[in-house]
Amino acid sequence: METFSRDGLVFDVRDHRPAGGGGTDVVVCLHGFPQDSRAFDAVAQRLTGRGLRVLAPDQRGYSPGARPPGRAAYLLPELVGDVLALADDAGAERVHVVGHDWGGVVAWALAADHPDRVRSATVLSTPHPAAMRAAVLRGTQALRSTYVAGFQLPALPERLLLARSGAVLRTLLVRGGLPAERAAGYARRMAEPGALSAALGWYRALPLQRGRTGPARVPVTFLHGERDPFFSPTAVRATAAHALGGFTAAGLPTGHWVPEREPVAVADAVLAAVRRGA
Repeated sequence: METFSRDGLVFDVRDHRPAGGGGTDVVVCLHGFPQDSRAFDAVAQRLTGRGLRVLAPDQRGYSPGARPPGRAAYLLPELVGDVLALADDAGAERVHVVGHDWGGVVAWALAADHPDRVRSATVLSTPHPAAMRAAVLRGTQALRSTYVAGFQLPALPERLLLARSGAVLRTLLVRGGLPAERAAGYARRMAEPGALSAALGWYRALPLQRGRTGPARVPVTFLHGERDPFFSPTAVRATAAHALGGFTAAGLPTGHWVPEREPVAVADAVLAAVRRGA
């Protein structure tokens, strides 16, 4: 499959299949900001080599055909519904979910609210939302999250990040640890008309969110970069209490960009989760 549709929106998908056809186990990989599905290319290559089918969508706001206007279009139930629609179109009753950054938020919600559709969740970088909320009140998490408040401003983040034809965003990503080639690709994508505003819609929908993500009810593997500037050790440590279906955690010697920097570790964690669920 190359695309799937939901409510009139068309999403691009990278459908990585093992040699000889589709695997019986399906892994859905969900990127964060300001990535796209290419973040998981190296992970997918290793997983398909072990017989798994990997679906990596360009999520809502990132696919050119799925950039609806307005903050409400980016509420978490919509983001979760997109993943369920992808699984339906792929004919997968249950999937293994991998999520990084904002994709990790979606993975936590799927693991909490749809255990009938999720076999396992591998969450990269992002602590459980409840652990994040608690950590904001103590330690360094509030300071680490100040950029989220800045993203609420209209128009100004777009002007700043896309200055000099996206060179500012590209430079920030490289300084944050992304490989230069990958940073340049993401920056080019965000420079498309309306793309960055749509991607920022995920942040701008936060004040409208209703309800809270409950504990995960499927097996969870949590991989976090030990030098991640965005998530505090307090939030990372508190995450275990919000995983009721089994929990495995590991720190990696990297920063925030776990799928790009540690694809072997990510793929090995997913393979271990698949084996445990066999």
